[in-house]
Amino acid sequence: MSPAASADARPGAAFIDGAIVSMDQARIPILDWGFLHSDATYDVAHVWNGSFFRLEDHLDRFMRGMERLRMRIPYDRDQVRRILIDCVRAAGLRQAYVEMICTRGTAPLGSRDPRLCVNQFYAFAIPFAWIADPAQRERGLRLRISTVHRIAPESVDPTVKNYHWLDLVRGLFDAYDDGDETVALTDGRGNVVEGPGFNLFALSGGVLVTPRRGALEGVTRRSAIEAADAVAVRVEQRDLPADELRQAQEVFITSTAGGVMPVGWVDGAPVGAGGAGPVTRRIRDAYWRMHDEPRYRLPVFDHAQQDA
Repeated sequence: MSPAASADARPGAAFIDGAIVSMDQARIPILDWGFLHSDATYDVAHVWNGSFFRLEDHLDRFMRGMERLRMRIPYDRDQVRRILIDCVRAAGLRQAYVEMICTRGTAPLGSRDPRLCVNQFYAFAIPFAWIADPAQRERGLRLRISTVHRIAPESVDPTVKNYHWLDLVRGLFDAYDDGDETVALTDGRGNVVEGPGFNLFALSGGVLVTPRRGALEGVTRRSAIEAADAVAVRVEQRDLPADELRQAQEVFITSTAGGVMPVGWVDGAPVGAGGAGPVTRRIRDAYWRMHDEPRYRLPVFDHAQQDA
């Protein structure tokens, strides 16, 4: 299958206060701690050719994140799945970016006690989003290794998807100032961990290396590891020193918003021969083939709707 950007310009649909509404009607209370304090967890899945891809893995992570943050919502797993499907159907999207969110909610005025908040659940479906445009996906992104350190996992658990992005935003501005397009942050010990919304892979000495600590355990990252195994490429999950990333033969990033995408430059120097290298292409192709495997697919529309 050859991925192509969706031409669907529909704005999408959201689940707010127990009802499906259009995106221009979607609102959250200004006093919600999810807005005021970034006290929230979320997950992002995608729909491709009318089917969710690995939705159960995203639901696993979302439910686990709420448990670790001591949050509860009035919907069980089956109900959350149904809400996400209803959002996509209401939006009429065959290629969609779908987000589920749990916020701490609001507390009595003046209170700082999170136990007094009523947790809230929101969801939305919008046209599929790419974090790299077609030219970048072919030639590779220009990536800068930032001097900014990622929030320590001892402070904020990176395996719980969160909105703590100020360090990532600071790193992005530094990258833009240097003429680059995206950024990777380090852990304060010289190891690269992750970028804004993506995991990293580096081909080093014929082995793919991806950071094992200080990064979100991405579902697309997992898919890339499985795809690498399918094409007989060995993967090591370990520390990835910044200098090793700079000297890698190939580099790519993984994200729900685009899958497997090459990095063509690191700190201004070309990676390998430039563009998407042969290993990156094999893994990217294997990743998109996975979208046709029934075990990973959950159709959103009935057969009549699929054929429409």
